[in-house]
Amino acid sequence: MFLVKLGGSVITDKTQYKRFNSEVVRRLCQEIKDSGQMVLIVHGAGSFGHVLAHDHRLAEGQEAGGSPEAIAKVSLDVRELNSMVVSALIEAGIPAVSIPPGACFMMSDGQLRSPDLEVMRRYMELGIVPVSFGDVVLDERKGFGICSGDQLMEVLADAFHPDRVVFVSDIDGLFDRDPKKDCHAQLIDRVDRESLDRISCEINVKDVTGGVHGKMESMLRLCRGQRDCVLVNGLAEGRLLSLLQGEDVTCTVARKD
Repeated sequence: MFLVKLGGSVITDKTQYKRFNSEVVRRLCQEIKDSGQMVLIVHGAGSFGHVLAHDHRLAEGQEAGGSPEAIAKVSLDVRELNSMVVSALIEAGIPAVSIPPGACFMMSDGQLRSPDLEVMRRYMELGIVPVSFGDVVLDERKGFGICSGDQLMEVLADAFHPDRVVFVSDIDGLFDRDPKKDCHAQLIDRVDRESLDRISCEINVKDVTGGVHGKMESMLRLCRGQRDCVLVNGLAEGRLLSLLQGEDVTCTVARKD
């Protein structure tokens, strides 16, 4: 089984509020279907969640002044996005259901606690793909907060023990410099703890594409035993399909050692 995150940078245009990349999402869903693999899916909130959540400081909790109206609006927006992703999966022939974190998870000071994943487990036993996403959730200390897709990935990986964890983004992987600004940037195809620490010392982390360094930190935490985590470009047609089918593709692979 593969645990797959469809990043917000792929399924939406993050520069425009609520801009859904429908053609890309339809293609990615078809690639998942064509792979024949069993999957569990998480997707990012992209421009459906981050814009208003940032403007209203929802990640900082109730004390930062986020209004009930803002919470309700962001919650509505990310469910709209989730509905479109689930619809695309069903159109591709994948039976899928929405599992909103805000309806089944609680947080404590920004950390997910004691999630009950029995509903997801039952759906998977029936051959139905659960689809969860970044969401606003209740927080027992801060009142409310943001549960990110990456947080969900860590919880789900620990619970369901996937053979491989795949992050689908809008770049080929981790580079030594920002490839969007420097045409001489070199892709780093394999990363472990030692090499990531070395990258941190050798370059300014801010120069590494769009927070990918932090993504790699999360990916290394997800590695267990022989399981690795992969960052792959979902904008490259056919690349996710090839990866799911076990072929070698352009990507960055994170391994614990």
